[in-house]
Amino acid sequence: MHIWGHFRTITRHKLLVMKYCFACGLYRQGLAHDLSKYSPTEFIPGCRYYLGIRSPNDGERRAKGYSAAWLHHKGRNKHHVEYWVDYVPGSKFPMDGVKMPLRYVCESICDRIAASQIYQGDAYHDGAAWEYYCHSRDHYLLHPDTRELMETLLQMVRDEGQDATFRYMKELLKKGQEY
Repeated sequence: MHIWGHFRTITRHKLLVMKYCFACGLYRQGLAHDLSKYSPTEFIPGCRYYLGIRSPNDGERRAKGYSAAWLHHKGRNKHHVEYWVDYVPGSKFPMDGVKMPLRYVCESICDRIAASQIYQGDAYHDGAAWEYYCHSRDHYLLHPDTRELMETLLQMVRDEGQDATFRYMKELLKKGQEY
């Protein structure tokens, strides 16, 4: 069990996402981000399968064939695209992605940047979150508008940097319009 290592990793991640959410004007979301990671359902497997270089959910998945911690987490945290999968009448698939509210897309971008920084350490660069997204983009069930916005924002981080992207997201959120 790696209690201290896991606690330190999730706390560093949470604080970094909070900083980025604050830069976008998402104060409540920044404070509440990933609080479920401290629940026994997520924290205990996190300690048991802790590696420090990637999510412990991967270790739990390899050991058990699924990750109870991940299933718990994605069902309680609206910044994960997997939260926004539902039965969609008229879709070519029975289940598909529904449109994520703008504030959760923005939190998701902050989350992806912070996760890349935490797990990559000194090897992190502004294109890292985009590259990580690209590894999984073909299997994400995303509403087309959500996919377009997420990809635009991740490419903006890659091409223009975090600060410019956070300013842009803050302006989008200030307008109070959905995309």
